[in-house]
Amino acid sequence: MIEQPAYTGFGFSDEEWGLLVGLPQSVLSAASAAESDGTRRTMAENAAGLEAIAAGRESASSLVAAVAGEVVARVGDPEIGAELPAIEPADPQAMIDDVLARAGQASTLLAGKVDEGQAGAYRHWLVEIAEQVVGAASTGGVLGLGGDVVSESERRFRDRLAHVLND
Repeated sequence: MIEQPAYTGFGFSDEEWGLLVGLPQSVLSAASAAESDGTRRTMAENAAGLEAIAAGRESASSLVAAVAGEVVARVGDPEIGAELPAIEPADPQAMIDDVLARAGQASTLLAGKVDEGQAGAYRHWLVEIAEQVVGAASTGGVLGLGGDVVSESERRFRDRLAHVLND
């Protein structure tokens, strides 16, 4: 017997599943791009985001656990030393706008396919990923001292993401 992909159990098409699986890492990248922090801080943000994604494997939500498991299988497990490269997009605002648009699509998709508990857990998980990324490295200051833990642009991204997902 041929084993069915995990997403069929939730009623998603391959394309819909691709949206849900791609979004956590995109949220991580957009949250990091919200403030140009330099390579060291970006690496800290990436590590925090990957940890938040991986933590989703332990979620009580079977949807979040399945998505997180697939993301970790694709990009690597931080528990065994996997790291994401520091990426600086040419147009951070365009990237952020694209991620927010896809988050809105995912929220609409979830509302029509899964119960509110699963949909809410996924939306909350995405906001938690953004929260972990923006809080991972302070911005400004001198030699890593001082500065803002969460900059205004990072706060704005996180808040816009939460708004898009919950409206």
